[in-house]
Amino acid sequence: MMKLLWAERQKLRRSSIVLLTIFATVLVAIVVFIGGNSMDLEGQYLDSAGWYMTMVQPWATLLAIPAVIALLGSYMVCREEQDDTMKTLRLIPVNEVKLTIVKLMITLAFSIFVYVLLFIITFLTEAYLHFSELSAGMVFDFLKTYFLEGIGVFLAVSPIIALVTYTKKSYWLALILTEMYSFAGMFMSMSGTLRAFYPITAVMGVAGYYETATENLIASIIILLLCGCLSILLLVGLNHKEREKI
Repeated sequence: MMKLLWAERQKLRRSSIVLLTIFATVLVAIVVFIGGNSMDLEGQYLDSAGWYMTMVQPWATLLAIPAVIALLGSYMVCREEQDDTMKTLRLIPVNEVKLTIVKLMITLAFSIFVYVLLFIITFLTEAYLHFSELSAGMVFDFLKTYFLEGIGVFLAVSPIIALVTYTKKSYWLALILTEMYSFAGMFMSMSGTLRAFYPITAVMGVAGYYETATENLIASIIILLLCGCLSILLLVGLNHKEREKI
């Protein structure tokens, strides 16, 4: 397992998709910062401590980050099939189930990394603007929220990663599907009930961005866990189908 982790990390370091993901993360932070310079009746939005760390979350989760995480995960899981190197790996042999698990673990870790990176960017900006108004409790709460969003987004998009892999379509399809999937969350978030059951908005409820009733919080957790289970079933079915062909 450790050798597989090392090998996948080495391959990922050479991937331009990693740079694309980081670029998208930084771009979201920049766009929200520019928007924060707009004026309301009380002044600029950025004048309020915590506004920036708060508002980056929905922009990132509903418009950008899930799509690039799904793209990254699909690329990692699909690349051996699409590069036609899986036949060589089977000659070694490599345990395909363990290989898939390792790829998903790295995707999860990268999803967390992206949100932690987003937190660091927003925190440094807030510290520059409002250092005296930030408390340790506030910063910790935001860190927890961003961390949980990293986990939740991975679970929410994992069925798309698995579906693209199962159907053997181009991993770029994951980007398109997830972008539509996450954008629809903007409409689902308007309903207190629907946002608890729609995976992308459920992420924000579980992470603490939304105030949510206990029953809705439990429902959101169950929905995200079901997304993870569905992706596992699809990937296990794929591995079983591939073994039958050999």
